[in-house]
Amino acid sequence: MESGDPIEDAENPDGVALPLFAWAEYNLYHKSANKKRVKEVMPALQRYYAWLEASFKRANGLFEVPVAASGMPNPSRAKAKYLVDFNAAMAINALYMSALGDILNDKEISFQYKRNYFSLKTRINNIMWNHEKGFYFDVDASERQLPAKTIGGFWPLLAEIPNEERAEALIAKLTDAESFGTENPFPTMSADDEHYDKRGMGYNGSVLPHFTYMVIKGLEKYNQWELARDCAIRHLYFILDSAHPNGERHQTLWEAYQPQNEGRAVWPDRPDWPRPQYLAFAGLATVALVIENIIGLAVSLPRKTVDWIIPNLEIMGIENLSLKRNMVTILSNKSGRGWEIHMESEKLYYFTINVLGKKKKTLPIPSGKCSMLIDKI
Repeated sequence: MESGDPIEDAENPDGVALPLFAWAEYNLYHKSANKKRVKEVMPALQRYYAWLEASFKRANGLFEVPVAASGMPNPSRAKAKYLVDFNAAMAINALYMSALGDILNDKEISFQYKRNYFSLKTRINNIMWNHEKGFYFDVDASERQLPAKTIGGFWPLLAEIPNEERAEALIAKLTDAESFGTENPFPTMSADDEHYDKRGMGYNGSVLPHFTYMVIKGLEKYNQWELARDCAIRHLYFILDSAHPNGERHQTLWEAYQPQNEGRAVWPDRPDWPRPQYLAFAGLATVALVIENIIGLAVSLPRKTVDWIIPNLEIMGIENLSLKRNMVTILSNKSGRGWEIHMESEKLYYFTINVLGKKKKTLPIPSGKCSMLIDKI
């Protein structure tokens, strides 16, 4: 802060990280409907994409970056040259660059990055997928798959890379207690890996909220809404149970948690880790997952839509959700007439109620207060 110089990392001298800016901008656009921002930021995103390709793309079409660039430097990844999480994130980058091109009605941008996406998708499927083990693996310099199963193998779900059959094999590991289906979902290493430690030990089994968020968003891509919600609830219970250590009144949110016991992850070699009140990560679980997966709201301002996706009707909802100068309230309650949804909004929007496997209906919601009986829909 005093000099303004960058903090350089000897293990990652270029300071490269998972390229998620285009995905973030796409989500911001649906929360703000600010097309002007997309137009202004697109040249920077294009330069960034070009720099990543020029600096790290190799002849086989995959990207080679330091392990530290993944944000998860496991010792088991020491021989990895092509990381599955970084390459899948690069596919996400291309996919959402194309989507931003569609928002701008720029067919050239849309086509260019969609082509890049499919090219990278093909290489990830051909080189990193192991049919026998049903998982995506890091590969070494000779493109041999490395044995460690890390949470990085689930980034392809968010990138929409696996077909239905491969997605089923991946998702099965998220419900297997001997793999990634631990009580607190999801550890950075598979529970059956020789490097796994139920105390966490850095990235050898810790549960990091931002990786759990990533997996849950990947589950959504394959319509696994109930599993996504269940995992979000379980993860939040562990955060809650670990928030008041030893009965202290002070509440602490941690950067990482243990996968099988309540409490923050343990790493004796790094007493400064995990960081307390690291809200950039913890906020994804305590705010985003609550709204998006536990309550189940998906909002798009440019489309003027609010989707409410829930497995079962129960008493819940959200009050005064701010949607660009429009405060929205959606609450479900059971009355003598049955299940009723009360809504209040300052502007017209289209509301979709989706009670999974039972009822789905889209209705225009006028400004002001209104209510609807689910049985009458």
